[in-house]
Amino acid sequence: MRDTGAAIGLVLGLLYLFPIIASAAANPHWQRRLEQIGPMTAGLEVQATTVLRSLAISPWGGLGVLAAWAAAALLAGGLLLRLRDA
Repeated sequence: MRDTGAAIGLVLGLLYLFPIIASAAANPHWQRRLEQIGPMTAGLEVQATTVLRSLAISPWGGLGVLAAWAAAALLAGGLLLRLRDA
Protein backbone atom coordinates (compact mmCIF):
# COMPACT_ATOMS: atom_id res chain seq x y z
CA MET A 1 0.00 0.00 0.00
CA ARG A 2 1.26 3.43 -0.80
CA ASP A 3 -0.84 5.28 1.75
CA THR A 4 0.67 5.12 5.23
CA GLY A 5 -2.62 5.54 7.08
CA ALA A 6 -4.27 2.75 5.10
CA ALA A 7 -1.30 0.43 5.70
CA ILE A 8 -1.37 1.07 9.45
CA GLY A 9 -5.13 0.54 9.50
CA LEU A 10 -4.76 -2.74 7.61
CA VAL A 11 -2.08 -4.07 9.98
CA LEU A 12 -3.98 -3.09 13.12
CA GLY A 13 -7.18 -4.52 11.68
CA LEU A 14 -5.41 -7.80 10.96
CA LEU A 15 -3.95 -7.91 14.46
CA TYR A 16 -7.26 -7.27 16.20
CA LEU A 17 -9.43 -9.32 13.82
CA PHE A 18 -8.59 -12.76 15.21
CA PRO A 19 -9.21 -11.94 18.91
CA ILE A 20 -12.53 -10.28 18.09
CA ILE A 21 -13.74 -13.19 15.97
CA ALA A 22 -12.47 -15.69 18.57
CA SER A 23 -14.39 -14.00 21.34
CA ALA A 24 -17.55 -14.01 19.20
CA ALA A 25 -17.23 -17.70 18.27
CA ALA A 26 -19.83 -19.87 19.95
CA ASN A 27 -17.95 -23.16 19.55
CA PRO A 28 -15.07 -23.48 22.08
CA HIS A 29 -13.07 -25.61 19.63
CA TRP A 30 -13.17 -22.89 16.97
CA GLN A 31 -12.49 -20.22 19.57
CA ARG A 32 -9.32 -22.00 20.67
CA ARG A 33 -8.28 -22.63 17.06
CA LEU A 34 -8.65 -18.94 16.16
CA GLU A 35 -6.65 -17.99 19.25
CA GLN A 36 -3.89 -20.37 18.18
CA ILE A 37 -3.49 -18.97 14.66
CA GLY A 38 -3.96 -15.28 15.44
CA PRO A 39 -0.79 -13.18 15.29
CA MET A 40 -1.57 -11.07 18.35
CA THR A 41 -2.40 -13.99 20.64
CA ALA A 42 0.62 -15.94 19.42
CA GLY A 43 2.92 -12.97 19.97
CA LEU A 44 1.63 -12.39 23.47
CA GLU A 45 1.96 -16.05 24.44
CA VAL A 46 5.71 -15.86 23.77
CA GLN A 47 6.06 -13.76 26.94
CA ALA A 48 4.33 -16.30 29.20
CA THR A 49 6.41 -17.93 31.94
CA THR A 50 3.80 -19.30 34.34
CA VAL A 51 0.52 -21.23 34.03
CA LEU A 52 1.49 -22.54 30.60
CA ARG A 53 -1.20 -25.24 30.53
CA SER A 54 -4.02 -22.69 30.41
CA LEU A 55 -2.64 -20.90 27.35
CA ALA A 56 -4.15 -21.34 23.90
CA ILE A 57 -0.71 -22.10 22.44
CA SER A 58 2.69 -22.78 23.97
CA PRO A 59 5.31 -20.01 23.97
CA TRP A 60 7.45 -21.80 21.37
CA GLY A 61 4.41 -22.54 19.25
CA GLY A 62 3.42 -18.87 19.51
CA LEU A 63 6.88 -17.88 18.34
CA GLY A 64 6.50 -20.22 15.37
CA VAL A 65 3.08 -18.80 14.47
CA LEU A 66 4.41 -15.26 14.77
CA ALA A 67 7.41 -16.14 12.57
CA ALA A 68 5.05 -17.67 9.99
CA TRP A 69 2.97 -14.48 9.89
CA ALA A 70 6.14 -12.39 9.50
CA ALA A 71 7.43 -14.66 6.72
CA ALA A 72 4.08 -14.51 4.91
CA ALA A 73 4.08 -10.70 5.14
CA LEU A 74 7.63 -10.49 3.80
CA LEU A 75 6.84 -12.92 1.00
CA ALA A 76 3.69 -11.03 0.01
CA GLY A 77 5.54 -7.72 0.12
CA GLY A 78 8.40 -9.08 -1.98
CA LEU A 79 6.04 -10.53 -4.56
CA LEU A 80 4.02 -7.33 -4.79
CA LEU A 81 7.19 -5.26 -5.12
CA ARG A 82 8.47 -7.52 -7.88
CA LEU A 83 5.17 -7.51 -9.76
CA ARG A 84 4.28 -3.82 -9.41
CA ASP A 85 7.61 -2.01 -9.41
CA ALA A 86 8.53 -0.45 -12.73
